[in-house]
Amino acid sequence: MKYGIYFAYWEQEWGVDQKQYIEKVKKLGFDVLEISCAMLKNISTEELHEIRKRAEDAGVILTAGYGPAAGENLASSDPEVVKNAIAFYTDILKKLEILNIHTLGGGIYSYWPVDYTKPVDKAGDWARSVENVRKVGKIAGECGVDYCLEVLNRFEGYLLNTCEECKNFVEEVGVDAVKIMLDTFHMNIEEDSIVEAILLAGKRLGHFHVGENNRRLPGKGGFPWYEIGMALRAIGYEKNVVMEPFVRSGGGVGSDIKVWRDLSRGASMAQLDEDAANSVDYLRYVFGGPNSDGRSVLR
Repeated sequence: MKYGIYFAYWEQEWGVDQKQYIEKVKKLGFDVLEISCAMLKNISTEELHEIRKRAEDAGVILTAGYGPAAGENLASSDPEVVKNAIAFYTDILKKLEILNIHTLGGGIYSYWPVDYTKPVDKAGDWARSVENVRKVGKIAGECGVDYCLEVLNRFEGYLLNTCEECKNFVEEVGVDAVKIMLDTFHMNIEEDSIVEAILLAGKRLGHFHVGENNRRLPGKGGFPWYEIGMALRAIGYEKNVVMEPFVRSGGGVGSDIKVWRDLSRGASMAQLDEDAANSVDYLRYVFGGPNSDGRSVLR
């Protein structure tokens, strides 16, 4: 497994220069930096090649995540919205190919955050999303990208709330590039068992996000990380494990993620860096093997 972190851990706004984190995450002991596709909407081919070279020179793997806007909703009943969404993903996936990014994850089958003041047509949206994800998933496969559908909790999405739902959806789509994406924060709300959900995903698990029940870094909450690591090893998961902690309130990030208090407890940037470095060391230790702590944890 390769270990990474999402750039927004350090930020309060989405629209920042994410390239600056490439060298930082390497120095902190990470293999992977996850960027947002928002930065790719208006970007030149020249800059794409510059970012790729910068990552390759630093020895950092890039992955991408995205929360689509309402106008990029593949489940929409409006044909114009769907047309725009397919064009958007076609453009983004071709840019990911240039960047040598092979993983795209998020609520990329619907939109985020969901506007619950509007009626929910889960059955209709499911059918439309399956049809359109199938189209986009084929493009993703041609671009060498795993198109990973993130299972979200009920407060952020309604279409895929559990691993079982996502597995059924992915099987209905029937495209190899379309895979399951799990996130421990969302799983803690929706799954009866995090371990059982991972085992159910099995070989279809394409991307894995980690963060504590309180949205802080792994090791700063109450999750059973040894058990989670054992489950990942049990399914032979050898892909990326990306931290997605959100600890800073304020700004667009704090508002969208609903961070209404300072979870960093006033930490300086230097302290945030130290905490991240300690957390990735901790994850490598607990996910490292059945004897990493001298005992078996799946009983």
